[in-house]
Amino acid sequence: MSPDPSPTPPAADDALVLESDCRRCPALVDARDRIAWGNGPRDAAVMVVGEAPAAGDPDDPDWPGGNRSGLAYTSRHSGRRIRSLLGGLGLDDAFYTNAVKCFPPDSEGSNREPTPTERANCRSHLRAEVETVDPTVVLPTGKHATASLLACEERTLDGFLEHVLDPVELPSLGVTAIPLLHPSYADVWRSRLRHDRDSYRAALAAALRSCGVEAATRRE
Repeated sequence: MSPDPSPTPPAADDALVLESDCRRCPALVDARDRIAWGNGPRDAAVMVVGEAPAAGDPDDPDWPGGNRSGLAYTSRHSGRRIRSLLGGLGLDDAFYTNAVKCFPPDSEGSNREPTPTERANCRSHLRAEVETVDPTVVLPTGKHATASLLACEERTLDGFLEHVLDPVELPSLGVTAIPLLHPSYADVWRSRLRHDRDSYRAALAAALRSCGVEAATRRE
């Protein structure tokens, strides 16, 4: 199979701003540079949900990260990887967001996991994005994003790896969720699922097609 294509970063004016100066989480307000809003077509069939923006790289003009760009999934590593993965399936028009919209810092200035309170505070934003875009499929990346999405229906996550690529119906949201490995750790965990890069991509394409979203793996 051919390599996944290099993605194009979203335009600065593509943010779906829901609450321009949200202050629900004081610690995140103090730490953030910008709120990283969802971005992409408002009628996208596929929505991708990450955990939270990282600190970002101010020296990268194209992929500085959500904390710098104000747009979810725009980091050099995770943002480019997940956008390339979907681009390789012919899905260049997905909508990208995070369960938590602001950078959660640790004591050294790097990113930490959002707290349960922070995830709960931001959950109405996530629900509003799902209602606005009305996708067919939501792809939560990683266990925390998956847990946040399921919490919109007051459901909990029992394990994570065993649910990766396994469609889950979310009737109150009107979508099907297909949990994915977080792009930052996909190389580490794919082998646990008995996948290499190409078979993982093919399995995702098959799962999407089973939900009515046409996807195709590109061959050389």
